[in-house]
Amino acid sequence: MRAIKVRAPRGEIVDREGRVLVENRVALAVKVSPKQLPQDPAVRRAVYRRLGEVLDMRPRGIERRVEKQLRELPYATATVKQDVDEHIVAYLMERSADFPGVQPERVFVREYPQGETGAHLFGYTGEVSQEELDGVYSDVEAGDLVGKGGIEQQYDRFLRGRNGATRVQVDALGTVRGQPLEADPPEQGRQLRLALDLDVQQAGQAALAGRAGGFVAMDVRTGEVAALGSGPSFDPNFFSKPFSQAALDRLTSEDTGKPLFNRAIQGGYPAGSTFKLVTATAALEGGLISPEDVIVDGGSVRIGDIDFINAGKVPHGPVALRQALSVSSDVYFYLLGQKADTTGDGLLIQRWARKLGIGHRTGIDLPGEAAGRVPTPEWRNDWHERGLTDRPWSVGDNVNLSVGQGDLLANPLQMAVAYAAIANGGKVVTPRLGLRIEDSTGRPLQELEAPTARRVDVAPEHRQAILEGLYSAANDPGGTSTPVFETFPIEIAGKTGTAETTSGIDQSWYVALAPYPNPRYVVATTIEGGGFGAESAAPATRQILTALLDIDDNGEVLAGTAAD
Repeated sequence: MRAIKVRAPRGEIVDREGRVLVENRVALAVKVSPKQLPQDPAVRRAVYRRLGEVLDMRPRGIERRVEKQLRELPYATATVKQDVDEHIVAYLMERSADFPGVQPERVFVREYPQGETGAHLFGYTGEVSQEELDGVYSDVEAGDLVGKGGIEQQYDRFLRGRNGATRVQVDALGTVRGQPLEADPPEQGRQLRLALDLDVQQAGQAALAGRAGGFVAMDVRTGEVAALGSGPSFDPNFFSKPFSQAALDRLTSEDTGKPLFNRAIQGGYPAGSTFKLVTATAALEGGLISPEDVIVDGGSVRIGDIDFINAGKVPHGPVALRQALSVSSDVYFYLLGQKADTTGDGLLIQRWARKLGIGHRTGIDLPGEAAGRVPTPEWRNDWHERGLTDRPWSVGDNVNLSVGQGDLLANPLQMAVAYAAIANGGKVVTPRLGLRIEDSTGRPLQELEAPTARRVDVAPEHRQAILEGLYSAANDPGGTSTPVFETFPIEIAGKTGTAETTSGIDQSWYVALAPYPNPRYVVATTIEGGGFGAESAAPATRQILTALLDIDDNGEVLAGTAAD
């Protein structure tokens, strides 16, 4: 007795409203049956040669592909080509005598109807590799399809389903004899419902407009992710058909913008002035300032032997915390960075950055998340000793960190978590995409609960002062993003960021909390080479908020020009 595996279709993936994000379709595949394949090697090669002419494939390639599959599963049919046109199948069936052992078969193929929208979230599927069989997929068999990234990988155990089998009799040589004796039908995988809102996801992809960058839209109370995306994107349907190494290389090449790279969770960027929320929280909670303390911003300040200058060299005069956030006074935060470096162990800003979710993985239910980096004297001094940096730590490094520059590496998801914690009263949420497991009809089977959020203690008056400063930045005269949001129909709080990068091209950032004064959502957007935060990231965030808040936004969207 031998069992021939019948592959199970994977479960569908739907958004929070039940709209299909990932599904299966039936396709035609050309396969080879080991029972009917000619035993004479010369005759078999002749079949491969004729088949290659029909399928536009090299005969030797067909032979290697078939032999590899039959070594792994000797009694199953071997796939030569998937997604074959019906006229080719008809041609093969009409001339079956010329193609002994060749047979068409209907198979399930993974399909991503949204194309490039959400591609970095969904991932793709492929045949399990030997390395995966020895590691993460030790519970599957050779030849099985498994998730190869994104949600497909994260929730593979639910989506995969259970393979079936057809049992046959074989003789001592392994040749199948007679008709199949019995069949065990496959069982389709479970349906997965995400927190994702397809409308918001589409708005986010459109907001990037082909530019390199990333975005996140998240519920500040629950961590449910309504949208998360990266650009440039790719079409995951690419992986549902055979592809060349050259085609795959184009998806990871710097020349094409590395489309497979998920900038929303894997990007490592200086966060610019959006990081000032972290510095403000650290300074307030560390007792370095009160919300009412005033400094005079003359446009620059000398610290050590270096002049630290405001963006645009603009002096802002006397400013306290709220106005410093509103106009994005660098001098105000430079002085906080200096003071934090010389207070206690000098790690006040670093500790609060990590408390708020920066410098380590957020725990989102996606593989491949990057931890980022919050630079410390120990880190820089160690790297200097190893010859990886040009100098040891100095007070200037903390000054740069205070405005989100220097050696800081963060991504949009981490910044969204930090802002959410200030908005929701101190809960550091774990972002999540998966809501529940369902049967094929949408009936709930299992809720996917998020881990309990960590709590950080931030005094209510400190939180309120920061939020008022962010509100002023998006609404009051002189606010860095007021030109972008003054016609927006719902009040928001938000912060621009413009980060200098090693490439010399400014990175544009914006983080918004909406609606104000009781935010439910945070949206974080970054665009590589986007210039000032008010120029590109803020208008893109407004576009995402329009879909997220389900509003008619007919106001004229003006890109701001304020440096920050």
